[in-house]
Amino acid sequence: MKLRARAEINSHFAAGPQARWRGASDELYPGRYVRSEQQSQRACGPQPEGARRRRARIGFVAAPRRCPTSTSSRRLASARPALAPKCEFISARALSRFLAASLLFAFLASLSPLPASQKKNSKGPQDERQDYFKKWLKEDVVYIITDDEKAVFEKLSAPEEKEKFIEQFWTRRDPDPRTPENEFKEEHYRRIAYANEHFASGDPGWMTDRGRIYIIHGKPDSIESRPDGGAYNRPIEEGGGTTTVHPYEKWRYRYLEGLGTNIELEFVDSTNTGKYELAVFPWEKDALLQIGLGPTLAEQEHLASRADHPALNPGAGGAQYGPAQWFARRTDTPFARYELAAKVQAAPIIKFKALKEIVQANVKYSILPFEVRGDYFKLNDTQVLVPITVQIRNADLTFKAEGAAQVARIAVYGSVTSLSNRTVQEFEDEVVTGFRKDNSDEGLKKSSIYQKIITLNRNMRYKLDLVLKDLNSGNVGIIQQGILPPAYNGESLGSSSLVLSNAIQPLKTIPAGNDMFVLGDVKVIPKLDKRFTPRMPLGVYLQVYNAALDQASGAPSLTVFYRLLQNGKVLAVATDEKGESAQFYSGQRVVLVKELSLEGLEPGAYQLQVEVVDRSNNRKVQVGGDFSVAAADQPR
Repeated sequence: MKLRARAEINSHFAAGPQARWRGASDELYPGRYVRSEQQSQRACGPQPEGARRRRARIGFVAAPRRCPTSTSSRRLASARPALAPKCEFISARALSRFLAASLLFAFLASLSPLPASQKKNSKGPQDERQDYFKKWLKEDVVYIITDDEKAVFEKLSAPEEKEKFIEQFWTRRDPDPRTPENEFKEEHYRRIAYANEHFASGDPGWMTDRGRIYIIHGKPDSIESRPDGGAYNRPIEEGGGTTTVHPYEKWRYRYLEGLGTNIELEFVDSTNTGKYELAVFPWEKDALLQIGLGPTLAEQEHLASRADHPALNPGAGGAQYGPAQWFARRTDTPFARYELAAKVQAAPIIKFKALKEIVQANVKYSILPFEVRGDYFKLNDTQVLVPITVQIRNADLTFKAEGAAQVARIAVYGSVTSLSNRTVQEFEDEVVTGFRKDNSDEGLKKSSIYQKIITLNRNMRYKLDLVLKDLNSGNVGIIQQGILPPAYNGESLGSSSLVLSNAIQPLKTIPAGNDMFVLGDVKVIPKLDKRFTPRMPLGVYLQVYNAALDQASGAPSLTVFYRLLQNGKVLAVATDEKGESAQFYSGQRVVLVKELSLEGLEPGAYQLQVEVVDRSNNRKVQVGGDFSVAAADQPR
């Protein structure tokens, strides 16, 4: 009966495979529901006699189809006259099963895990920051970070500490702090991009041996490339003779710091897949080594056998292997090659001398913030005086009781290096600051200040590394910055740095030692935060160079304008035409000292502009500086 039904269905639905498929699938559910002819006619209209007979004889319904009552359905019916229009229905039981299965599928779908893309997008900002730190350590700087730095970074937990560490990591390696760019950092990421573009081989370029060496040491001075391998005449130090080699590259560096001169590195593609690996020994590129072909010169002359080859008999060290050892260079010994392979892949030497406890300082320097300022005063035609002034808030220090006082002790270490990494100056001091116990509240609102005056050559640039450590708490701070002495012109009117202070004191005698804050016979304590109150005097200290002396009086003939500005608008001008602000003068310099009143100024930001006019030759020089006026009750 089933075979007969299938035959009749196929003959009736001969219009296409979809019709036959419907009949074949419906055969799984025979006799499910049969409509009467009257019901079919009422639902879909009269149908051809043959179709009614066949449907009744078959005794089942096909898959549900729409009644051809729409315009498109009528066009379809007219295009296939052999197919009688019909309308089938699924049973209520089948429909309930279909709905139950749909609901179950929707429920299970709601329990399924999110796709990987949605998981990635569901990460919060904290997760993204942790991914950034992980990528920075494991990818960006994996080849250049030292073991000590890595150990410290992995111990950090706060994102802010890690951000500060990363900032200081690049600062330590900046070869020229006078520029806004960090040339080392830019070159490092350029090398990574180049490695990814040129050395990828299944793995990203930065993960390959060539990529690693390129990122650490940069472009080699020369490259010998044999991308197809082939016949190879060994040099005598490799044993001589002819063999066939795998594809390889030989990189040569004229000099690598910490490694020496004439460094040769070979990368061998022994699998012919483009994956070049760093070779320790030159015979690693020999494709015939293991099969006994490509004899060396010693083998050709029967002075040695292949079994004596150092690659196959490393215990003997190749001592009896003829010319390969007779003409070997010192760098060809096994220990030398292993040492080179290890050192060339190590993190590069930091170009600037590491400070004491520099790694810990890199981690903690944000815990002990301080300000530093360098000023420049011409000493002679070749040298300048550079007072390095440090100011730290007492509230950031830890004070301990010592008798009737609260005392804080600070260790200071400073190093000045040239851009060629030569240490020029190095100093170390211990600073003690304090206040009375009964004045603690007021004392914590103030700041402590330290100064070291050093002498440097002009026309050179330097790098200052400064480390401060609170001996009571152990907190450490570090700042690195450039020292850029001005190039004073021997003819034109010049000036020193403009120093703003609330404590300028003329001295009766010049101290014999190198005291802090003393410039000649004047003691000047710079105010690094440049915050004044209306009751404070605004002290001005400036040196002027190459001023002409009047032949009659032997004194300089200068007019000095002290202009107070706010937002570029001049608020007041104090003019000195008689030289009253000249504290000292000679044929080399004029020292100007002036106190200006800030009474009546509203709190806000201001600028001071000092213009010096040499009336003898109508030359002038102008300098300026910013400062702010705070309310009298604000902490200073």
